[in-house]
Amino acid sequence: MQYIADFHIHSKYSRATSKQITLENLDKYAKSKGIDLLATADFTHPAWFQELETKLVRQDSGFYQLKDASEKTQFILSTEISCIYKKNGKCRRIHLVVICSDLKKVKKVNQYLEKKGYNIKSDGRPILGLDVKELAKLYLENDDQAIIIPAHIWTPWFALFGSHSGFDSFTECFEEISDQIPAIETGLSSDPAMNWQVSQLNNKMILSNSDAHSLDKLGREANVFNLSELSYKNLFNSIKNNKNLDYTLEFYPEEGKYHCDGHADCKFSCTPEKSKKLKNKCPICGKDLIIGVLNRVNALSDQDPQKQKNKRPGFKSLVPLMEILAEVNDTGVHTKAIQKEYYHLIEKYQSEFNILLKLNSAVLKDDNPMLAIAIEKMRQGDIVIKPGYDGVFGTVKIFSATERAKLQPKQKKLF
Repeated sequence: MQYIADFHIHSKYSRATSKQITLENLDKYAKSKGIDLLATADFTHPAWFQELETKLVRQDSGFYQLKDASEKTQFILSTEISCIYKKNGKCRRIHLVVICSDLKKVKKVNQYLEKKGYNIKSDGRPILGLDVKELAKLYLENDDQAIIIPAHIWTPWFALFGSHSGFDSFTECFEEISDQIPAIETGLSSDPAMNWQVSQLNNKMILSNSDAHSLDKLGREANVFNLSELSYKNLFNSIKNNKNLDYTLEFYPEEGKYHCDGHADCKFSCTPEKSKKLKNKCPICGKDLIIGVLNRVNALSDQDPQKQKNKRPGFKSLVPLMEILAEVNDTGVHTKAIQKEYYHLIEKYQSEFNILLKLNSAVLKDDNPMLAIAIEKMRQGDIVIKPGYDGVFGTVKIFSATERAKLQPKQKKLF
């Protein structure tokens, strides 16, 4: 049976996150999205950990559930940790997603980190002056079912292969424990096909997660596993042995805010080929360009991704339903009208993922004929994209101006 999992989100205790991210709200929003298994996030933060201890109860599956939960969402213990340290003469800034099997084991490591003087109270995603290899070993030694996943591995500033922060080699980073790191996370600015170009990743499961900082961003990237039953044991064995992942759900990588090279201050972006001609300098101000994910993947590419295609799980690129509705109705994503229409559709058709992935789009014609067309175009990849760069998100449009002009008169008014 297929299960949708999002292993990387944040709580209200992380910087730049919504205060609406509570366990109760996560339980409800996961249901509306169609997520079966959701990260708890931020388990190193003392206040959030106390909520996890107080409000969650362990299930026979090995996952956790809210006591008296309204939607019965399964939670997996997960956090993101930022490591900043020097190695081989360079400053490294790398983020890890850490998944653990038991709250007691999490608590033991939390207490150890506090005892050693690491500040885990200041942020839900703490910054530790610790080598990621040593941090990974700490969790693996305390929990033989822990899962370590390098986060958004291509992001320039805080990633394993980041152009301004990381390494060129997986083994240079993790050394003797490289084989104990079973998976990587693509990040919003890359998709699996881009990662297929790099042979270092051939034996790693390629996962995608939302890294959500607000409730509406849950599941913007996620993973679809095919398991006999949803249990920690089955999931752990699947990731460890790189099997049972059917496909991932993806942001269009061009929409990610580090996809292309550029300089945000000058509103300049370009392809890797143009960066090379410019000697990686901004033509407007002369400062260094921020080298994006596409350029970095090209630099480490050493194999034909097409030869990996049949050996790897596939992926489906989606546009979030609220964004589609906003474009269809030519209004803002967070307007009351869009919220109302979104929840009307969720109530009628079960979940966002059911609408985006499975529902016959013809069924939507009575609700919103232009929405039915938009979903078909999205499924076919018939979209218009302006790539992101240097911290500036890209834009994805389903309709060109010409298409909108032809279709808009047929558009049904919102409620």
